[in-house]
Amino acid sequence: MRRPYRVIVAKPGLDGHDRGAKVIARALRDAGFEVIYTGLHQTPEQVVQAALQEDADAVGLSLLSGAHLTLVPRVVDGLRAQGLDDVLLIVGGTIPEADIGKLKELGVAEVFTPGASLLTIIERVTEALERREEAATAG
Repeated sequence: MRRPYRVIVAKPGLDGHDRGAKVIARALRDAGFEVIYTGLHQTPEQVVQAALQEDADAVGLSLLSGAHLTLVPRVVDGLRAQGLDDVLLIVGGTIPEADIGKLKELGVAEVFTPGASLLTIIERVTEALERREEAATAG
């Protein structure tokens, strides 16, 4: 990692289970990321505002409620409306296999389901952010 990447970890919607989000936030922090955890019950608009205010490199959404196909598009649209197209969007949680392709079509870079190892998550997020940074400096 060339510099500490800033990552927003958010729990959009009404899902009140945040243990997984906290574990991911702590693992990213321990790997050298700057992590901002927004807490429970965030609206997509609040998540976008946090990304804007914190100058985030990435946003990680933790979704266990089944509302991913409703909430993720709103976050994607909000990021685009704010000119934050370069912010990496990552989704984790109980996401059915059939929905992963739909999320990636929306622009989600990575989808992590239960059982994904912390090391894999850290490696993939780091690699994706490094690729984006290299592309930005090359262009």
